[in-house]
Amino acid sequence: MDRLFVTVLFSLLFSGFNADKDHIHNEDFSDTLNHGYRSPVPKGFAYLAEHFDDPEHLKKQWVLSQAKKDDIDEEIAKYDGIWKLEEASKYAQEGNTGLVLKSKARHAAISAPLSRPFYFEDKPLVVQYEVILQEGQECGGAYLKLLTLDSQHKDLKLFNDKTPYTIMFGPDKCGNDHKLHFIFRHQNPLNGSFEEKHCKKPKERLEDAFKDKQPHLYTLIIRPDNTFQVKLDNSVVNEGSLLDDFTPPVNPPLEIEDPNDKRPEDWDEREKIPDPLAIKPEDWDEDAPAQIIDEEAVIPDGWLEDESAMIPDSSAIKPEDWDNEMDGEWEPPMLSNPLCEKAPGCGPWKQPLKQNPRFKGKWLAPLINNPNYKGKWMPRLIHNPAYFNDEHPFKMTPIFAVGFELWSMSPDIFFDNIIITDSEEVAKKWSDDSFELHRAKIAQQNETLWGRMMHSMNHKPGWWAIYFIYCAIPVVMYISYLIKRSGEDKQDFKPEDREPLQNEELNEEESVADEEDTSAENKETDQKNKEETDGKQKEVVEPEESENSRESDEAVTEESINKEKPLEGGDGPRRRKPNKE
Repeated sequence: MDRLFVTVLFSLLFSGFNADKDHIHNEDFSDTLNHGYRSPVPKGFAYLAEHFDDPEHLKKQWVLSQAKKDDIDEEIAKYDGIWKLEEASKYAQEGNTGLVLKSKARHAAISAPLSRPFYFEDKPLVVQYEVILQEGQECGGAYLKLLTLDSQHKDLKLFNDKTPYTIMFGPDKCGNDHKLHFIFRHQNPLNGSFEEKHCKKPKERLEDAFKDKQPHLYTLIIRPDNTFQVKLDNSVVNEGSLLDDFTPPVNPPLEIEDPNDKRPEDWDEREKIPDPLAIKPEDWDEDAPAQIIDEEAVIPDGWLEDESAMIPDSSAIKPEDWDNEMDGEWEPPMLSNPLCEKAPGCGPWKQPLKQNPRFKGKWLAPLINNPNYKGKWMPRLIHNPAYFNDEHPFKMTPIFAVGFELWSMSPDIFFDNIIITDSEEVAKKWSDDSFELHRAKIAQQNETLWGRMMHSMNHKPGWWAIYFIYCAIPVVMYISYLIKRSGEDKQDFKPEDREPLQNEELNEEESVADEEDTSAENKETDQKNKEETDGKQKEVVEPEESENSRESDEAVTEESINKEKPLEGGDGPRRRKPNKE
């Protein structure tokens, strides 16, 4: 049982270290992983393919916003967030840099034009990029915007929150609300106005992508048949139709309720009404109380009517600083009357109340079906004057640039490997040459025990050391308890515990000793007879020597008797009695 307890505890502590072994790719990547990092190159046409590995290209291609937000304090209205090219803080690859938003709680905006505008016609739109929330995400977004082709908003230095966009896509979080946005602005074909359409929420859980500080790949695919897919790390987390899975829907309803219609005054919505023919029974007493005094109740035996339940504390003394004018007249505190503890009660006795059998309450007529019931009134439906039927919402307004317009409470948001193309295959090969290789490299590093431990600890070994100590406390206490119990068992052991065993051993020794005594007696008898014969022969020659010898034998016999004689009153084990002879 003790071994099972320790095994279960340590298995729980280290169960997370093998969690990422499933990320290891097959051997197709092995040769590529052995080489150093290489910037990905698109295997086909792309409107934008940015790996952020070239600082000079960044300066030429990307434009920092110099705009200010409207309707906000001047101190925080500027887009003064800091952007830098840096390697990732974890699992960095030499030469692999990304665009990092360094600042927090500051507005930041940066954008870049496409090689040519994208028109929503007969080819799909594929948007894909990587994000690493290197410090997690407390509140803020890491989404991008595909800016609308508009002659009035071509200057990317004025890029701000009011700049029109066609699509917004990417992760966003605040508090416990984790989102993966896909929003597109739909143009009303009747009046030309725009309205945001928000995609339904993914069914998959997204929390890990916001807190594990790992690279994650976000992919959006919009097809000409009005279907879409949203992928996270090349796995589909959301899909559906542009016509059916957005709020509000692309097409308004054909009919709407007439806002000018009003309910008629004689419209009766009551399904049930009181029976007008019902009469209250004559014996129905509405004034009868719910409870009455129990006249049959009698005072319990031993009730002390002359005693109060609370009495003044006779031992209480008025404080010396008590001021009657300021504090009022002093009264000793009240104590429970000790005489009432054993009695059924103290003080004046009153008969208790009981339920009144005549009580019926207020009389109400029973309900019947309303003969004039017409149902719940609803205004009539009329043709929706704003109705239209757009069967091709895929044909959105063209886009000419991509940009990040963000505000976040977490710094060091890492962006990398953006591609915008009209080929799903090109985007897939781009991710294979960048994201998948990086993820396989991370998995390879995590193959070591320390790597798996660091990944499981989210690269915060200090916090996990505290957690390990916390988990080790009960183990140490349990082992200490076992050691202490073992010591107590040894101290509690007494010689008396073995007395039955010793008695059995002594009985066996006595039986063996008796047999030895019998043979010894026979030998002694023969020896005695021989000695008597020899003694008679030597009595005349050496009488004095014989006497001394006998005295010596008697002394030795007496000494052996004293040694073998047990102590009187002792608790020691019994011993064989010495032979008298």
